[in-house]
Amino acid sequence: MKAKNFRRLTGVKKETFKKMIEIVKEAHRVKKARGGRKNKLSVEEMVLMTLEYLREYRTYFHIGENHGISESYAYKIIKWVEDVLIKDGTFALPGRKALQKSDVEYEVILIDATETPAERPKKTENAMVRK
Repeated sequence: MKAKNFRRLTGVKKETFKKMIEIVKEAHRVKKARGGRKNKLSVEEMVLMTLEYLREYRTYFHIGENHGISESYAYKIIKWVEDVLIKDGTFALPGRKALQKSDVEYEVILIDATETPAERPKKTENAMVRK
């Protein structure tokens, strides 16, 4: 894939993606040294899946379906990759709490668009008189 299209798809440059893969591969190697099951996905697929989630905020169900894994396994992989990249310190992924602590004040306007019953005229003999 061309660099421009790759950036449009993932939100990062190919060089950044390669650096992410190096970091996650090292963490994956350490994790596998302690034992565990074999992963269904390669490290590249894990990072790509995480970038898809961060870029598009699709549901774990949809991401899992695209990669042939369960929704819960997609969640587990994405959270693990995020944690690895955050702990490394090379990349800055602000958490939800960081966004809540921002100095930006939001003004919220609510519009009540609920349905209300319409008053209709009563059906009477006088209204139905035909000429």
